[in-house]
Amino acid sequence: MLKIKNDFDLKSTITCGQIFRFILEEDGSYTVIIKDRVINLKEDNDYIIVESNKEDNLKEIIYDYFDLDRNYEIIEKNILKCDKKLESALIFSRGLKMIHQDPFETIIAYIISQNNRVPSIANALNLISLNYGEKVIFKDKEYYLFPSVDKLKTLSTLDFRNCKVGFRDKYLYEIMRSIENNLLDIESIYNMNSEDSLKYLIGFKGIGNKVASCILLFAYQKFDVYPIDTWVKKFMKEDYNIEGEQNIKKFTYDTYKEYSGLAIQYMFNYKRNKK
Repeated sequence: MLKIKNDFDLKSTITCGQIFRFILEEDGSYTVIIKDRVINLKEDNDYIIVESNKEDNLKEIIYDYFDLDRNYEIIEKNILKCDKKLESALIFSRGLKMIHQDPFETIIAYIISQNNRVPSIANALNLISLNYGEKVIFKDKEYYLFPSVDKLKTLSTLDFRNCKVGFRDKYLYEIMRSIENNLLDIESIYNMNSEDSLKYLIGFKGIGNKVASCILLFAYQKFDVYPIDTWVKKFMKEDYNIEGEQNIKKFTYDTYKEYSGLAIQYMFNYKRNKK
């Protein structure tokens, strides 16, 4: 068990659309299935209690996954210097962290996300894991880790389709071929600048600009690459009178520079969840 200072918004961080494989438990805690283990996080006054089926280097894993070593307070101050109008969205989203996800699972997840609903995305990922991932027992329940590259590269288009991925089956099959043949080098993206990594990912069938942007933001933490969704479009139109994806991207990057992705997430979270 790990006890950490509660300086982040657990609910917003987990439920804001970054990840798909989590469970809200009856006691208000969250169970999340990450690369090599299952974790449960529960708020306890000023602390968050973390439990896992695998306690090895748990603190290191949690701090990396939830980006807890990054000083978001300094980033927020820099954003406000650039744009005071974003203050309400920033205050509302205070404590929202950018989850540092496993790149391989993120690539698969966001290919599946195209023109898809969140429950369907989660269902497909869970079916892939159930059929091909490693079983884990945690608190007397069964969970399945996301499969390795070696497991998924043996799958046919039909295997993927049987996991309810729909028309994306051919994209998943092709992306596995690209990985198998070393055309897609997942690790090399860490060393690319944002512009080059975006062009690189878009070069693969099934990965468009939005999917590539999500992958780079949520797995590689390239904060100057970001998706523009319906909620952000609404926010920009109503608060800044700016319309059109390219106009939004130009304004965002010109205003927030290397923290554009964070600013976009604050807009998204505020517009979607503000009552």
